[in-house]
Amino acid sequence: MDYSRLKQIAAEKAVEEVKDGMFVGLGTGSTAKFAIIKIAKKIKDGHLKNIYGIPTSKKTEELAAGLGIPLLSLNQLFKLRTKNVERRTLNIERTKLIDITIDGADEVDSDLNLIKGGGGALLREKVIAQNTGRLLIVVDKTKLSSRLGEKFFVPVEVLQFALESEINFLESLGAKTDIRKSDDGGFFVTDEGNYIIDANFGKIENPAELNSLLNERAGIVEHGIFLNKLVDSVYCSSNDGIEILSVS
Repeated sequence: MDYSRLKQIAAEKAVEEVKDGMFVGLGTGSTAKFAIIKIAKKIKDGHLKNIYGIPTSKKTEELAAGLGIPLLSLNQLFKLRTKNVERRTLNIERTKLIDITIDGADEVDSDLNLIKGGGGALLREKVIAQNTGRLLIVVDKTKLSSRLGEKFFVPVEVLQFALESEINFLESLGAKTDIRKSDDGGFFVTDEGNYIIDANFGKIENPAELNSLLNERAGIVEHGIFLNKLVDSVYCSSNDGIEILSVS
C-alpha cells in the first residue's frame, strides 16, 4: 500500500475547499506538502486567484515561496483584515483571520482529537489553528486510533531554561520521555528557539484533562494535543477512497 499516494489524494481533495480570495493556512509536514504543491499549481494555472498563504513554519514558508504562493505572516494578516476596525469592537468570530487551514496529523482518535508536532512545528500550527475558521486535517487511515497515544507520543515544546524540570514534570504524570534530537545529533530547536520533549503517555483516556495539566505548566510553551474543538473535518484516505469525518 502506497501511503504517500494516499496522503496526496486526501490532501488534493481538501484543496478543493480553497476558493478565490481566501487566506489559507499552510501546514507543515509530508502531507501538508502535497496540499501546498496543489495550491501552487492551481494558482499557476489560473484556477485560483487572490490567494494568500499563512505558513506554519519556516520550512513551509520556504517551500510555498519557492512555488510562487503569495504569503503573509499572521501579524501582517491581522493588520490587513482589521484595518480601520477598533480593537474593542473585535469579537471571537472576527478574530478567525484565516479562512481555511490544511494540515496533517500524527494521530486522530475516534472523537477527532489530534496529536500533532512530529515535524516540530506544533506551536505555530496551534496558533494558526486557533485563528482559523475551518481546520481541515489530512491523514491516511494508519493515523486513526481509538485513543490518542496508541500510536504516537505527545510532542511537548519547552523553554531551554526549563528542560530538566519539565522532563521531571512529565515523568511525574507517567510519561516516558525523550529529548528530540536533530539530524546532527544535537538538540532539535524549534522555529521559536525552544526544545521538544517527546512524551509517551501510552493510551490517553482523557485528552482534555491532560491538555489542561500541560497548559498550566509555565515551562511548557505548547504541546501537541489538539482537542476536537479546533477541528472542522478530517480527510482520511484509504484504498477504499476518501472519508470525510466531522465533529458531531
